[in-house]
Amino acid sequence: MRKMEFSRREFAALALPATLKAPKGPNERINLGVIGSGERGQALIRDVEKCRDLNVGVTAVCDIWRPNREKAAAQAARIWGETPRTTEDYRELLGWDSVDAVLIATPDFAHSRILKAAVEAGKDAYCEKPMGTDFAEAKAAYLAVKASKQVVQIGTQRRSDPRYVAAARLVQSGILGKVTRVTVSVNFFEPRWRRDYQDVRDADVAWNRLLVRDPNPRYDARRLRQWQLFREYTNGIPGLWMSHFVDLIPWFLNDPYPAAAVASGGVYFWKDGRETEDVFHALLEYPKECLFSFAMSLTNSEGNQNLWLGTRGTLDMDRFVLSGRGTAAPDRIQEEITIQPEEVNSHMANFIECIRSRRQPRADIDAGFRHAVAGCMAAIARDTGRKVYFDPVRLEIL
Repeated sequence: MRKMEFSRREFAALALPATLKAPKGPNERINLGVIGSGERGQALIRDVEKCRDLNVGVTAVCDIWRPNREKAAAQAARIWGETPRTTEDYRELLGWDSVDAVLIATPDFAHSRILKAAVEAGKDAYCEKPMGTDFAEAKAAYLAVKASKQVVQIGTQRRSDPRYVAAARLVQSGILGKVTRVTVSVNFFEPRWRRDYQDVRDADVAWNRLLVRDPNPRYDARRLRQWQLFREYTNGIPGLWMSHFVDLIPWFLNDPYPAAAVASGGVYFWKDGRETEDVFHALLEYPKECLFSFAMSLTNSEGNQNLWLGTRGTLDMDRFVLSGRGTAAPDRIQEEITIQPEEVNSHMANFIECIRSRRQPRADIDAGFRHAVAGCMAAIARDTGRKVYFDPVRLEIL
């Protein structure tokens, strides 16, 4: 397979200075570049379209697969009436002065590296979850963002969900008492992430732009379209799915990082060559004495569960109901409370408004790094069969 080779222009892009721009005025359009323009990237373009009244548009598109790149560019052209610039190399896009901020929607394994490069190039960034799947790269991106002046929003959209925002406020008020256990279970009966790849032609793919860590990468159509099934591109269910839910612990309980984690799982049913587990279970201990349990199965669709167990009652996050169920404490919740949604703007609108105001968005880099740490710990525990720990002072997994 071809090794990565860079032109003089590409090396210049790698060394872009982190130039700081003055905040955009309300009459100046914010120009966005999309890096990774598959299904998720095209969904983000639709999210931006809903924010057109904020004077924002998509003017650049990057993807290593030509059909995705062309489809997203045509989508943006229909919405804004102008054809975006396109490239197969995200470094080239980061070098364009016409791009103010980027939306990163690549496969999970590339998020941290591209986020780091984006802020070092002076771009604000919306980065899909998980913020990282490799701990060293996630930490490097986190430190780069903290050292910059850039606005970063992580794509954990529950942070802008009106019901979740209301639930967070209630839990933070102490209504549940001390929360000692959170149990989440997600179940499907399907070979999830198994997309068709018969339409992929080698000539349409810039394989040398694929940021794999493997020194002997396997470039093939299946890995391009079904990347979620292979360890080169993901840390499995911890990043693909658990990140949505473990993100709630630091948010609701103000308990940033797990103290320890154990996990297990494997390919128990869908024996189709996948490397990503179809059954998974992790237990994460948090310093404030709360145990987070996350289980997922692709082998049975009996139902889901998201329960927060406190000394004063229980929060059912599937039904969005608080009750005194499960406790005999004298100060238990007396009557069932249905959580009412709070008025809140969209995740994308929050990001765009923060680009102008230079304020921190709802899912900032701290939030992103916290769920990345939890996901990396669970993945390492699964792979090693050992209990792993986190040092929040040194920012190291032990």
